[in-house]
Amino acid sequence: MFLHLSGGRLTDTTGGNDHKEAYSLGRKRAAAKERVQSVERCRLYSKSQHVSVTLLRARLSEMPVGFLFRPIVVTWLYMNYDVFEDRADVPVVGITIGDAAGIGPEISLKAIADADLSSICRPVLVGDVGFLKKTSVDLGLNLSFVEFESGRRGLAAEIEVVDLKNLPENVSLGQDSEVTGRASAGNIIAAVDLWKAGRLDAIATAPISKKAISLGGYDFPGHTEFLAELTGTREFAMSFFAEKLRVVLLSTHTSLRNAIELVKTDRLVKLIRFSNDQLSKLLGRGVKIAVAGLNPHASEQGMFGSEEADEIAPAIRQCVELGVDVTGPYSPDTIFLRGFSGEFDAVIACYHDQATIAVKSLSFGSSVNVTLGLPLIRTSVDHGTAFDIAGKGVADASSMKSAIKLAAGLANLRSNQSRFS
Repeated sequence: MFLHLSGGRLTDTTGGNDHKEAYSLGRKRAAAKERVQSVERCRLYSKSQHVSVTLLRARLSEMPVGFLFRPIVVTWLYMNYDVFEDRADVPVVGITIGDAAGIGPEISLKAIADADLSSICRPVLVGDVGFLKKTSVDLGLNLSFVEFESGRRGLAAEIEVVDLKNLPENVSLGQDSEVTGRASAGNIIAAVDLWKAGRLDAIATAPISKKAISLGGYDFPGHTEFLAELTGTREFAMSFFAEKLRVVLLSTHTSLRNAIELVKTDRLVKLIRFSNDQLSKLLGRGVKIAVAGLNPHASEQGMFGSEEADEIAPAIRQCVELGVDVTGPYSPDTIFLRGFSGEFDAVIACYHDQATIAVKSLSFGSSVNVTLGLPLIRTSVDHGTAFDIAGKGVADASSMKSAIKLAAGLANLRSNQSRFS
């Protein structure tokens, strides 16, 4: 008797005559040994594929009634419940596929095709399954897709999808459009709704086009503000995690002229305190924060500008008096490297490119965008839609993988904190 698992179904590949022979009086001992070996094969396969006990019970229920050793396997599953539950306990990470005209679907598929992810999370794509199937074939991945069901996880070789059916059969790649903008916004809304319903533990987002979502009727400068609106969040900040370096931004998508005007004491005090609170919660410990200056060499004692003395230093003093471990302002050309080496837990950047040039120069492809302040965990890639290489199959999925892994790690940390609080 031999148990064979094909297409998610356990079947008995031994012939009927062999059954009778195996159960003849002279072969009871051999049959008993075979039963043990069969169950062991089932256990090893299940453990290697991280199959949940819920899934195996469901598959077993589909077997023919006459399946000889089904009761034995079911009994063994109940006796060894803990062997399978580890996969059921991993966080469920929803992955929005981004703008379909860019590289979002490609990097999403490449990322979750990595078998390593299944050991740390349950990845679930949110988007149009028809477009994902086409992209999979174009990439030569030929993945198998199944509909996401909260209580029943697909096999390791199956990609779970929440199919929104929101894209046409043909999408024009490499350009902004109302169609792809509306679809990418719909993916985000659906993911948040799934989180609100308790079906997702975290969200990792592929890149969207700000112009496309605007064409689609959604007036937000990016994911951060969109997610804040969807979750009713009033205090939030964009940050980047790059190994030991974590950077929080004072301003995001605005002109440099306007960003300079936004460097004010009250805004800095609010951001420093907020960052201290949020990062302490995320990391589960106290944090040490540095603040970058705005001007070259942090103005060199007022020689190259007055913002450090007039706005930044007073904000730091106020926060120190409130018990925050923060220092600065530091010369912006070196402070990010010091943060990357682990001297500080986080660096406050005065404007968008001050942060992102440092992050992407030090850790492009593995750094992750994290929105602080949201009630849900949201991570994203450190790059945009890359319209210029869309559909060419050459996009690097490293940052997408990092975003999914970090989302899973933060979800686990949050779960452990709530469990022991």
